Amino acid sequence: MSAVLADSPVLTPVTDDDLALADHTVRVHAPEFWPQGLLCRSERVPYPCRLARWAHATIHAADLTEEHLGEPA
Repeated sequence: MSAVLADSPVLTPVTDDDLALADHTVRVHAPEFWPQGLLCRSERVPYPCRLARWAHATIHAADLTEEHLGEPA
């Protein structure tokens, strides 16, 4: 069961495809305030969900921030 709950690995080096998927994931799995607290907009589980943690870790592994993504090169 612990393998199911573990975070997804961040593969290095981070490819452009990984960054594109991480960028999309950050936008879809964003935090949202609910009476129960801060939840993932997509999964309605406590934020950050597993996919959001993977996306943020992938972006940081590429030495970028979320603000850098989506900017013109």
